[in-house]
Amino acid sequence: MENLQKSIQQQRQALRELLSEPLGRLAEQCAAAWGDRERLNVVLANALGTLSYCKHLYVMDENCRQISDNVSHAGLLEGFGRDRSQRPYVNGIVSDTPLVLSQSYMSLKQNRPSLTAVQSVRDDAGHLLGYIGAYFGLRDLPLTRELYEEPRRWQQLKGDPSIRGTVFHQQRSESAMDQQLDTVLGVVGELMVCHGAFHVMLHFSSSRAVIWLLNDPFRYRLLSIDMLVDPNMCLAYPRIPYPVDALVPMEQVRTVLERFKDLRQMDDMFYLRSGTLNIFNGIVGLTFSCDGSHYVPYEEFLDKGQDFWVGETGG
Repeated sequence: MENLQKSIQQQRQALRELLSEPLGRLAEQCAAAWGDRERLNVVLANALGTLSYCKHLYVMDENCRQISDNVSHAGLLEGFGRDRSQRPYVNGIVSDTPLVLSQSYMSLKQNRPSLTAVQSVRDDAGHLLGYIGAYFGLRDLPLTRELYEEPRRWQQLKGDPSIRGTVFHQQRSESAMDQQLDTVLGVVGELMVCHGAFHVMLHFSSSRAVIWLLNDPFRYRLLSIDMLVDPNMCLAYPRIPYPVDALVPMEQVRTVLERFKDLRQMDDMFYLRSGTLNIFNGIVGLTFSCDGSHYVPYEEFLDKGQDFWVGETGG
């Protein structure tokens, strides 16, 4: 969360710098037309032409009651006289801060992530007259939006409390995949090492797998147990060299899959229900019978013995 929040704050700072000059200039123009609804609408309409990514502008008095119409790219919208004092973007107004960016919120009409910039308007003597509201849809903002990179660290998540509460009354039932697990893991390992399967999700209890392929990454393949136990299936996928930029070394793929087998069979009460492996981010995903889930860098996963997992899931 710390890295994610840092990325968000960088984007918010970039937006604040982008809006500071045009909204500051607009505040001076609105101060000159203050109290005249029609003149304010004209000023806002002219400014909106330079803010193509803004959905609409409006002006509020010092009590946050709207004294202009909503001025959009399509023309004037209703809004004059609206009391905005209880809206989430108004609660963050600080009197001595010229420009305040609200936290993102869901819009009332379209239920979309939105944001409002509130610019204070002052007269020549510095007295507060009111505010300009600039409404944006997050999808429209001209930000750099550098892709957030999730840190590679161990994460543990709790699942359904009702499942955890009954875990001591359950016992693992042998699935069709369990009965032919060596064959299944051999086929899956071959698909990952030689045929471009870079992300694999194995559901042991329901005897199925889901794979994503390098040469068709936007669509997943659902593999039934009949497919998984048939080595001929590898003929349906072209031979692809193991990617050089994968974090998981090729020789460790089968080691991770074999460890899945150990965790599946480690105990009749605490056992692995599903396991995933992504060779590019090097993360192993594990969901146990107690409905606890772990997302673990593959190196740490391989460092832990079976005794660790029995204690961790049991605890």
